[in-house]
Amino acid sequence: METKPESHKLIFEKEGVYLHTNAKRSNQDTTIPGFIRIVKRDGEPALEWSPVEEDVRNAPSVFYTKKDGEGGEEETKFDPGYEPDWAVISTVKQDRRQEHPPVRETGSIHGQWGSFSLPLSELYSLRRPRFSLGKNFLVLTTRGGHPLPPLHFHRGGTRELLKAMQRFIRLAPSPVDGRLFLAYPHDSGALSQSFDELHLFDDTSADLVSRFIQDPYETTFGGFSKVTNFFQGALRHPESPLSNRLPQDAHLPHLADEEPGFELITCGVELGPRPEVKRGKPLDNWDQFLDSEGRVTDSQRVRELVFRGGIVPSLRKEVWKFLLGFYPWKSTTVEREEILRVKTDEYFRMKVQWKSVSEDQEMRNSLFRGYRSLIERDVNRTDRLNSFFSGNENPGLVLLNDVLMTYCMFNFDLGYVQGMSDLLSPLLFVTQNEVESFWCLTGFMDLVHQNFEESQEAMKQQLLQLSLLLRALDPELCDYLDSQDSGSLCFCFRWLLIWFKREFTFEDILSLWEVMWTRLPCETFHLLMACSILESQREELIDSNHDFNSILKHINELTMKLDLHSVLCGAEAIYLQLAHCKELPVKVQEVLGLYVPSSSSEESPDSETRETDALLNQSESRGATACQSFNGQTPKCPHPTHP
Repeated sequence: METKPESHKLIFEKEGVYLHTNAKRSNQDTTIPGFIRIVKRDGEPALEWSPVEEDVRNAPSVFYTKKDGEGGEEETKFDPGYEPDWAVISTVKQDRRQEHPPVRETGSIHGQWGSFSLPLSELYSLRRPRFSLGKNFLVLTTRGGHPLPPLHFHRGGTRELLKAMQRFIRLAPSPVDGRLFLAYPHDSGALSQSFDELHLFDDTSADLVSRFIQDPYETTFGGFSKVTNFFQGALRHPESPLSNRLPQDAHLPHLADEEPGFELITCGVELGPRPEVKRGKPLDNWDQFLDSEGRVTDSQRVRELVFRGGIVPSLRKEVWKFLLGFYPWKSTTVEREEILRVKTDEYFRMKVQWKSVSEDQEMRNSLFRGYRSLIERDVNRTDRLNSFFSGNENPGLVLLNDVLMTYCMFNFDLGYVQGMSDLLSPLLFVTQNEVESFWCLTGFMDLVHQNFEESQEAMKQQLLQLSLLLRALDPELCDYLDSQDSGSLCFCFRWLLIWFKREFTFEDILSLWEVMWTRLPCETFHLLMACSILESQREELIDSNHDFNSILKHINELTMKLDLHSVLCGAEAIYLQLAHCKELPVKVQEVLGLYVPSSSSEESPDSETRETDALLNQSESRGATACQSFNGQTPKCPHPTHP
């Protein structure tokens, strides 16, 4: 055996591990006996395999090296679809993230492998192959999406290997595949790596992916090529036992065929008929809701009317300020004048702060400099087809820039993240006022700020909730998407991130957002919108037998082709259908806000029975009330968010 230099520390070694270079071709003997090791090289743990009779002069090896950011030796990329880093979240902070290196290989001799070395930080998953090779097979997949040849532990040792690996990484079982374990770094928080930092793209759509990664405003999320099972493994309910990764000394589960335990929404629930929904007229008389001092007398009724039909354009400037919390519903006209004065002063104090930063100060503040650069770049390509933002030297662009820069001072921890300009532009278009658009933006961000946080936990949670809803509504569609590796619904990511801003026309977005700002009939109505769109495409997706890439392409091509009226009616009808179901799974009830657990911390022995009975009665009552009120033009909100 080779002698390890002092800078290399052997952590684990197992002999009798055979590498299968082409395990699916049973008519060829393509197994190579060797050793599997965990070695610390210069402090970085790596998983290594080498043949028994290793000849380092002739045998090819595959290894992983970090990119030379200083213009060093040019690297040969193993994956022709490899692209530079791009993150949906916190692109300004990308210099603080570890770069994921490309795969690099030095050659190949007759298709056989000499050895490989894989840093554990670059390990994405371990799985037992679906083909029947035996329980002692493992397949490793890198974060670049490259599966290594299967390893067969002729003398056992898979559990010992996993236990040794847990000293450096965390392993969590996938909730949808009993053969799959996902790897995370110990310091990753709650699965905090960004969706786009994982580099799980193949090269089938490399041109479109490249354009999106380098410039997300020139294309759309639908251009992503194939993503592996990351979301299927990472998108879990935070209270699920599977969301807590195993501690270092945990008893590792067997790599068995049984699926891990978690609640599946199956087709066994009879939802009942879906009601027909009709939209109403937009709110066109604001004065009728104001008393003599200017207070809104019935804010709930206002929200109901807005949800039912939106707002006429002439009233949007005033009503939006109530929907987004700039003005309290119970404020008088005099109080609102004072609020505007105070908020105007506060806004310009924050604006002066960033305006007064000198060039020298900015050069010493990379974060501020990054925010400014990113805002300037995004402003120049936000809604430029709209007359309010079109042309050069447009004052609308100046306002867009200044409001976003001021928001960085207002919330410097979050700062500016790509997508925020999409949220601001309709607000600025409607209010035509710098101060009012800013405070409306802060109200909007109060609703969606978690979408832009670096961990992306909120986005993962919403995709999980969307999956639960769709599974309850259309198990057949879910099964088909699962069969095409699309069950993670990652193609809906942008829909939820910026509330369908790029899926509908600018005018439709004005109508859609004011409907969703009412938070009726539930706070997750945007998920029901997504369900409505997906169900409207089910026949096209299933009957055309779309694969993963064509599903993404089809969803992407829906942009600006969706009918808002039909989607809204469908989303509301879905809510009514689910709310009326007496046997709706608890997880789905939670997503819709229909389930309220018992608040008692000490329950009697028969409390579980009483809670179950109460839940069934509550569900039935809520469902009946919802159907009656919505069909009767007076929807009731189970969770009103404004006083």
